[in-house]
Amino acid sequence: MTYLKNKFIFLFFFLLIGCSSIPSNTSNSCSIFNERYLWYKHTKKVEKKWGTPIYIQLAIIKMESDFDWLAKPARQKIFKVIPYKRPSSSFGYSQAVKGTWEQYKKETGNKLATRARFKDSVDFIGWYTNKSETILKISKKDAFKQYLAYHEGWGNFKHYKKNKKVIGLAKKVEKQASLYKRQLSECSKSLNKNKYIIF
Repeated sequence: MTYLKNKFIFLFFFLLIGCSSIPSNTSNSCSIFNERYLWYKHTKKVEKKWGTPIYIQLAIIKMESDFDWLAKPARQKIFKVIPYKRPSSSFGYSQAVKGTWEQYKKETGNKLATRARFKDSVDFIGWYTNKSETILKISKKDAFKQYLAYHEGWGNFKHYKKNKKVIGLAKKVEKQASLYKRQLSECSKSLNKNKYIIF
C-alpha cells in the first residue's frame, strides 16, 4: 500500500513538473504552443473574454518571468554579498504582486486562482489590461503602453516618461509582441484545428 502511495506521489510530481517546465524556445509563439497546446486554448479564451490579443499576453509573460512558473525577484544584498529580502511580492508567470492578485480574485470571483498556474496568470493579464483600457484609455492592442501600465501600476502610469529604464523594457515588450504576432499568423491555422489531449 505504501509502495503504491509513493508511486502515485512520484507520478503526480512528475506530471506537475512536466506540465510546468519552461518551453524550450520562449521567443517563438508557435514553438511555445506546439509544446503547450493547452496554453493556446487558455490564451485564446482570454482574448475572447477580455479582448487582450494572445501576442500581448505572451509578450508580457516573456518580459516578466520568461515563462518560469516559480519566478521571483532576486533578493537584495547587503554590502553586495549578504542575501536580504526581495524587493516585492511578485511571483509566478505574470509576476503579479499579492495585493493586485487578491484584487483580481475578488473582482473575478476566481478564488482558487494561483500565480503559479498559466491559465490563471493569463486571465489576470486579461483582467489587468482590460482595467488599463478602462482607467487609462489604453488600447489593448497597444503593447508599449499596456506594459508601462502593467509595470508601473495605474496610479504611477502618468509618470512613466521620467523612467528611461521602464521605457526600454516596454519597447522590448512591443518588439516581442510584434514578433509573436507574425509567428502566430503562420501557425494559428494549425493551432485552431481540434487536437486530442490526454491530460
